[in-house]
Amino acid sequence: MVQKYQSPVRVYKHPFELVMAAYERRFPTCHLIPMFVASDVVNEETSEDESTHRIERRCALDVDAPRLLKRIAGVDYVYFIQKNTLNRKERTLHIESHNETFSNRVIIHETCCYSVHPENEDWTCFEQTASLDIKSFFGFESTVEKIAMKQYASSINKGKEIIEYYLRELEEEGITRVPRWTPSSLSLPPPRPTSLSTSPPDLPKLVVTPAVSIPLPANARDDISEDAKQDSSVLQADSLTEILAGTPEDKLDADYIKRYLGDLTPMQESCLIRLRKWLQETHKGKIPKDEHILRFLRARDFNMDKAREILCQSLTWRKQHQVDYLLETWSSPQVLQDYYTGGWHHHDRDGRPLYILRLGQMDTKGLVRALGEESLLRHVLSINEEGLRRCEENTKVFGRPISCWTCLVDLEGLNMRHLWRPGVKALLRIIEVVEANYPETLGRLLILRAPRVFPVLWTLVSPFIDENTRKKFLIYAGNDYQGPGGLVDYIDKEIIPDFLGGECMCEVPEGGLVPKSMYRTAEELENEDVRLWTETIYQSASIFKGAPHELLIEIIDASSVITWDFDVCKGDVVFNIYHSKRAPQPPRKDPLGAHGITSPGGNNVQLIDKSWTLGQDYSMVESPLTCKEGESVQGSHITRWPGFYILQWKFHNMPACSATNLPRVDDVLATLQVSSHKCKVMYYTEVLGSEDFRTACCDVQSLGSMTSLESSHSGFSQLSAATTSSSQSQSSSMISR
Repeated sequence: MVQKYQSPVRVYKHPFELVMAAYERRFPTCHLIPMFVASDVVNEETSEDESTHRIERRCALDVDAPRLLKRIAGVDYVYFIQKNTLNRKERTLHIESHNETFSNRVIIHETCCYSVHPENEDWTCFEQTASLDIKSFFGFESTVEKIAMKQYASSINKGKEIIEYYLRELEEEGITRVPRWTPSSLSLPPPRPTSLSTSPPDLPKLVVTPAVSIPLPANARDDISEDAKQDSSVLQADSLTEILAGTPEDKLDADYIKRYLGDLTPMQESCLIRLRKWLQETHKGKIPKDEHILRFLRARDFNMDKAREILCQSLTWRKQHQVDYLLETWSSPQVLQDYYTGGWHHHDRDGRPLYILRLGQMDTKGLVRALGEESLLRHVLSINEEGLRRCEENTKVFGRPISCWTCLVDLEGLNMRHLWRPGVKALLRIIEVVEANYPETLGRLLILRAPRVFPVLWTLVSPFIDENTRKKFLIYAGNDYQGPGGLVDYIDKEIIPDFLGGECMCEVPEGGLVPKSMYRTAEELENEDVRLWTETIYQSASIFKGAPHELLIEIIDASSVITWDFDVCKGDVVFNIYHSKRAPQPPRKDPLGAHGITSPGGNNVQLIDKSWTLGQDYSMVESPLTCKEGESVQGSHITRWPGFYILQWKFHNMPACSATNLPRVDDVLATLQVSSHKCKVMYYTEVLGSEDFRTACCDVQSLGSMTSLESSHSGFSQLSAATTSSSQSQSSSMISR
């Protein structure tokens, strides 16, 4: 398996030329990097005007590996070839390096770039990417991979510190500025004389220099301590302005990550950046915010493939059920306002929003009978959406990343009445939905005054709770929460609610029994539940091999605009648009009997008769578009003729290898991932008149960007960061992915 790394943008608040002077001090060896024992110049050349300088080095590294492994490999040092291209005119340094040792067994490739900050020419940006592919290594492939990743992560952490160390060293020597290159400035220092031999020189086996700590200047230590004491409003104003100014567009800055997302390891940063980039490419204009992406990565221990899978499922779920608009559209029924014993209450000692739930005082049976399961679920989802909003606010207020909240559950009054089976069933479903779509949002759960019946309830619900979440539970029986290690360790004494012995008045409703006059019949609840949970403008469809899904749109006026917005939830599909002057036969639903399967999760309709001939009975008006699983597609088509337009989603057949009729191994594996040759899409379409289309275009263009045409009803995520896609409508159609 190929391991990849992508760094965030690291910003040095120094001019490019000064950073280059500091960088050169790392050679021929660097006492701050013990494993970097020596380097020799293999080749060097400079352009006539001295604007471009190319240098190739052979570097020796003493990798920290077990002695036995070194003896088996038969080497003491690992050699790398590094090629640097310094363009003084463009003010860039491009670095490429690869391993020379064991190049037939292990492939290591790294690229780095120093460049001028796009918004501040006196600052310098640094980015790097790397890949590691271990083909074979004497049966120690896994061990070598772990060693390589550990060494690389260590060098990444030290990289910026080393440059800053040499920048301070230059400053101590009185060098605070290096003149820029100009065509007439040939007074630059000449390149150091080097050996231009074509064969790599033999490097001596040097004694490894002991590690040297990189000291921080006194004023830096003072700054750190002062920052910790600053008022939160000052922190917010200063750091936010500085970080936003130092973040190139569409890229993550290392300082931004630390300020708003927390301390991440280099590999965790890389996972976040790569997943974010993938979402930008496949979900144009509506990617989640960085902290939300990070939650899904943490939920899967930064396994990018697993995190991507559950994140895409969650984004589809949010879109289908319009969860992004829940806070604006959901109004809690009066019975919830009176009898739901939960509410937000200040924050804990770590700055996390604090939610209090008096579960023991809640009449779960009465709420379920009066409202139904779906209304309760929506109310809980609105609580989670509010929690996300409060986390963002607290991050700004406290000047540090806050991505989760604390929940305090008071169980006084819990009894067998709370184990009513339909109520427990509703609770389990709510837990399941929240676990799938709001991972890593619970920072701590404080369960107070747990009665004897609690172990029974815990046995029922704990299997549905993620193991990482269960580790955050703290359970107190009786009045144990009042002693050492209790509530005061997590919540300031001043905000402990009055019903727990504190002095703070808490506005959480006291609950009580829901009057039976508010109960509703099973039929009423069922109809209400269906209406609530199917309030969506999107439709689902299943696509099978040989059974596409087709949608008919009749156009009366030419120059109308057909718009679409669909997500590929499962499998790969091909999207086509056809036109016919005559109406197709009434739609037939594929019985799927030939496939031996049913499609409970979506419909499947075919309109194009098998006797029709392409080019005679109907014509293709757009080039076929292949859409991969997880992609989100929006687009529009300006109709040229009246008649009948057919939108078709068809199963994507993997192409066979061109040289033979046999499919490729990758194609076979990809096909096997689509169970029973089934794909699934979720779509929304709308037809606009030409006047409405021109008005919409003017409105969008007046905002400064033209995204894929969408109606005012088309729901795009409020979780979306400030990311927009610009797609110009050429000729008759526009498709953006």
